[in-house]
Amino acid sequence: MQERKLKEILDRYMNSVPEISIHCDRCLKTERYNGNVVLMVLDASFTSIGLNYFKSVVPKVLEFKKAFNNVKTLRDLANSNIEELKKVWRNSRSWNVAIRTAEFLSSLSSDDKSALRTWAKNSSLENWKMDPIGRIKGVGLITYQYLRMMGGVDTVMPDKIVKRVINRILVEAGLEAVEDDLEFIKVVYKIAKICNYRAIELCWMTWLVQYSEEQRNRYLKLLYEL
Repeated sequence: MQERKLKEILDRYMNSVPEISIHCDRCLKTERYNGNVVLMVLDASFTSIGLNYFKSVVPKVLEFKKAFNNVKTLRDLANSNIEELKKVWRNSRSWNVAIRTAEFLSSLSSDDKSALRTWAKNSSLENWKMDPIGRIKGVGLITYQYLRMMGGVDTVMPDKIVKRVINRILVEAGLEAVEDDLEFIKVVYKIAKICNYRAIELCWMTWLVQYSEEQRNRYLKLLYEL
């Protein structure tokens, strides 16, 4: 009975963002930002400090693309001057995450997409703190999971918005909220399987349902352009 109620509630949420599966397909194929892995790494690095994604992060990623069109590869990013990069985004922590991540990934392959996907395929949730990217100062589980998603892993970020929405759904279905991040991710896997969705779809849904219908449509359109 609880599983049926859980699916009914989740279906209601998912029906408000029916186009999200298309965006998630592109994310899992490492095709966001027209396949530009540098911008994907920046997206994850900027997102790591908790600012509004659509209003703060995305505009700055696109500003970087315009201002630093000579930074085309992860190796280019790894060799960039942080002080120059700060003209677009002033947070040193974000740049440390971006540059160290670029250094590691570019050591795996000269093809950026292959490098990100190779790392993601071999990454582990349970041992994330021991991972070469997980060990980078400033990389938390949320950033780690986001990079895995863009590298092709169907998973979820345990950020405050995702946890708030999913836990609200769980409570409404008569189940208990989950606070521990690793346990939360595992619970989302179970929910996705029970309700016939992908974990990544549940993740992106939570970020969009917090907005009005007009804003959701605008941000969905923006996602298609990234």
